[in-house]
Amino acid sequence: MQTIRLRSHVGNDGVLKIQLPEAKDIDLDIVIVYQRAREVQKRKWSLEFLSTFGSWEGEPLVREQQGEQPERESFL
Repeated sequence: MQTIRLRSHVGNDGVLKIQLPEAKDIDLDIVIVYQRAREVQKRKWSLEFLSTFGSWEGEPLVREQQGEQPERESFL
């Protein structure tokens, strides 16, 4: 018996697609236990943290020319 833990999406049609590349042409007993995924909260910068930084007071910053990117060999 193998256990696979994954997060997937069920579409509007109610279909959940699970691919098992290592199981081909075989009968399987499948048990599915599911729960709704928790929403991930995005981290927010606090105003207190952001207020600790100042601004650049030196000469103006200038981005130099980047030049040309050399041609790379293909992976294929």
